[in-house]
Amino acid sequence: MKKVIILIVLMLGCVAFESKAQKIALKSNLLYDATTTMNLGLEFGLARKWTLDVPVNYNPWKPDNGRRLRHWGVQPEVRYWFCESFRRTFIGVHGHYADFNVGGFPDWSFISENMQNTRYQGHLYGGGISIGHSWILRKRWSIEASVGVGYAHIVYEKYPCATCGTKLKDSSKNYFGPTKASVSLIYVIK
Repeated sequence: MKKVIILIVLMLGCVAFESKAQKIALKSNLLYDATTTMNLGLEFGLARKWTLDVPVNYNPWKPDNGRRLRHWGVQPEVRYWFCESFRRTFIGVHGHYADFNVGGFPDWSFISENMQNTRYQGHLYGGGISIGHSWILRKRWSIEASVGVGYAHIVYEKYPCATCGTKLKDSSKNYFGPTKASVSLIYVIK
């Protein structure tokens, strides 16, 4: 956790070097909104074609039906824009950290039986690369979509049901695959 905070502080420190004509954007990922996950992102212009995006998300809800989707996470990303910052296409390098308590999901065809019948609690960290595009709607408003792939090291405890407290096992897993998906509504502050 300390490493994540140090990384974020160092990345935010880079913002101080390019303070004149700096753009700042406020963002909300609509995909997180669809899962009732509160989220807010700030993106800082570092140079003409470089930005730092720092999204944070938090889901504290505990539905009555025994399901769990509680988590919080951060996924800072340094972006290179091919046109100029906040316009058109970009590539990025991101890191991520999250704490989670998930399980007891509904019996839908795309959800594994494991996620329906068990609960996982733990944390993950890793990084990856992404690509995205921003469409300007008005002077200060835009929509952005991005996807990313990468690595996550997941450390977790497994429980037999969403509400049970009897631990089945402690484990960890290395994951390679999609690590980012966003469709964000953006407001450029300055």
